[in-house]
Amino acid sequence: MDTAELRTALRNAGLSQYQSEAYVALLQLGAASATELADACAVPTARIYDVLRDLESKGYIETYEQDNLHARACDPKSVMEALKSRAAQLDEAAGEIESRWEEPAVDRHMLSIVKRFETVFNRTKELIRDAKSEVQLSATPEQFEALRPSLMEAYENGALIKVSLHPEHEEEITDVDEAQFRGAASEVRHRTLPTPFVAIIDRTGACFAPHADSVNQYGVLVDDYTLTYVFHWYFQTALWEVWDVVYSAQTTEPPIAYTDIRHFVQDVEPLLQDGKRVITHVDGVETDNREPVEVVGELTDIHYTAVSAPKDTLSFSELAGQVCLTVESEGETLTIGGWGALLEEIEANRITIESIS
Repeated sequence: MDTAELRTALRNAGLSQYQSEAYVALLQLGAASATELADACAVPTARIYDVLRDLESKGYIETYEQDNLHARACDPKSVMEALKSRAAQLDEAAGEIESRWEEPAVDRHMLSIVKRFETVFNRTKELIRDAKSEVQLSATPEQFEALRPSLMEAYENGALIKVSLHPEHEEEITDVDEAQFRGAASEVRHRTLPTPFVAIIDRTGACFAPHADSVNQYGVLVDDYTLTYVFHWYFQTALWEVWDVVYSAQTTEPPIAYTDIRHFVQDVEPLLQDGKRVITHVDGVETDNREPVEVVGELTDIHYTAVSAPKDTLSFSELAGQVCLTVESEGETLTIGGWGALLEEIEANRITIESIS
């Protein structure tokens, strides 16, 4: 760095033009009288005394009397520390500017479009860690492994976790170790085709990014109940329903928990047709005021708009219309709907089969 560049750097650090001129000259002279210093730099003699007092107050120099006013540069250690601190602050500010340019404040928007996959992935980690009810995740094995600590937290909190595992490119996933899923997933299915990254958490948050080989790279962050429902249907129909199960922690004996009313109906309708008595525990909200509610009672009827022979196993798509449960609880007959319920009295967040007899 030459002398001119040093003076410019000092001005950027907060010194005035005259202050930087005088300080650089004094560094070269070591010590000098005020008039000698004025002659050695571009500071007018009439201004040199004010400039020296200002530099002394900033800790750059010290003045002393020797027939007339003299000055010498202070030990530069404190000056260097101040400059390094300022440089670090500016570097941090530059990073923050870049971050804010690339990553909008997602907590203020129902829908945010971002540029980096890392933004989507980090947001997914945050949402999963706080999940209490359900996580639906479409990820590669490497992405699952990176998210596993967050998934384990959600699993420990009682969330049901569905994972659709897909390859990064076109190669098959051949090494599936069930041990890696224990405590981090309720059920895992294997989709054989490369797929976008998708995460749906507790019905209000969704994170999406196209496959890494897609032409356009971006991310979508959703913080909205209705928009998240769209991603839920994409996950269920394209990434979940038709693919093979490779791991399941779900028990076949009560209590058996469901977060999706349609999967519940697929399993329970044959039981009702066989005359079984099914006791259910429903956690949800009242549809008219969104207040939390719990119901325990006997499932007495299932209504859905699909047409199917009595012994058929209904597909998820056949149950795409209205699905309604009727539960008798403490002398009341209550109607239970699923995600987005409007016509029923209760929207179920979780349905648990407590007993079958």
